[in-house]
Amino acid sequence: MKRDAIKKRPLSDTTLANLEPEDRDYREIDTRSLYFMVQQTGKKSWQLRYQNEKGVWSWKGLGAYPSVSGAAARRKASELLEKLANGEILETRKHIKKMKQEIAHRKFNILMSEWLDTKKASWGKETFDKAQKSINRHIIPEFGERDFSEITPKEWFDFFQGLQRNLRIHTQVEKLTSYCRNAYDWAKFQAKIHFNPIEGMTKHLDKKVGGNMKFVEMSEFPQLVVDIRNHHQRKLAIGLELMVLLFPRPVELRFATWSQFDLEKAIWIKPAEIMKKGVTHCVPLSRQAIELLKELENYQMESDLLFAGRNSLSEPISDNTFNMALNRMGYKGRQNPHGFRHIASTSLNNKFSDKEQVVEACLAHMKKGVKGIYDKGSHFEERVEMMQWWADYIDELVLKI
Repeated sequence: MKRDAIKKRPLSDTTLANLEPEDRDYREIDTRSLYFMVQQTGKKSWQLRYQNEKGVWSWKGLGAYPSVSGAAARRKASELLEKLANGEILETRKHIKKMKQEIAHRKFNILMSEWLDTKKASWGKETFDKAQKSINRHIIPEFGERDFSEITPKEWFDFFQGLQRNLRIHTQVEKLTSYCRNAYDWAKFQAKIHFNPIEGMTKHLDKKVGGNMKFVEMSEFPQLVVDIRNHHQRKLAIGLELMVLLFPRPVELRFATWSQFDLEKAIWIKPAEIMKKGVTHCVPLSRQAIELLKELENYQMESDLLFAGRNSLSEPISDNTFNMALNRMGYKGRQNPHGFRHIASTSLNNKFSDKEQVVEACLAHMKKGVKGIYDKGSHFEERVEMMQWWADYIDELVLKI
């Protein structure tokens, strides 16, 4: 049967069965938006003509004839047209393929890999390889194949808390949460997600408490600073606040000498012999730290030590002096001098989550072999900004209580 012999629509079963192929494919309308296609090979099928979500006219196959009869094709077409009227999107082969590609690209291992690529230029090879190895060992087996936009904050929290409690790797968990938080931040600014499920999580995870590292909760920290500033022995108060602002290892401040400080250049050069890593380390001084040091000069004796002991000007104060001061202020078992490093580390990592290596440099966690105090590896210029932010942030916290 030739198509010019068609007398009525919808097409009858006889017409559908007997329509002959021509020298090229052709379509005949059956009912509203439903077409019957006859290929030059003789194959026949149903197609729906519709406008997609972009307003472009498109075709969607509804199945081959006679597997899909005329009645079945009309029912299917009617259902699809109703969905379109309700604003739904039809899943064409192209659309399904695109969705599969999008799902594949939403896997967490892809996101993490893309974020790590952004760090190659700024991280050293050793740092990059170490981070990648840790991520591949702990994160990827658990979440690598998951859609990163569907992993809930509770899943992340339970996972990281499990690592802390089962493996006792608190320090490594801090780094892993930082990596994941940064990866999600990168996704957010690529418009792939609207919120970061790890944001603010670290303050709710278990705190690492070692024998030499006791620290108050961040909610108590502003009051601690106020108590320090109000301490009746002003020299000790200055020392404790310098601990807060500069977060050195206690031994470094105890053995600090005036010759190590250049207040005009706003630097404290800590010599290698008092440093844990045996590397000279330069600390940028905030405006607040300089003010305290200038005040401390009023208490300077003949000793070059900032805090000379009572019995000898050539020996520093006892390693328990600052700790006892905190104990008498009511912080026994809750805060010791070394704990200020943890408080600063947590706050700086939360604020500067994309500058982990700079934070590490602020804490003097530098690898052996780093030469020079102003070299690129020490991140000195970036630390100037970071240390000033920390001092200003402390003042802001105090003003709020």
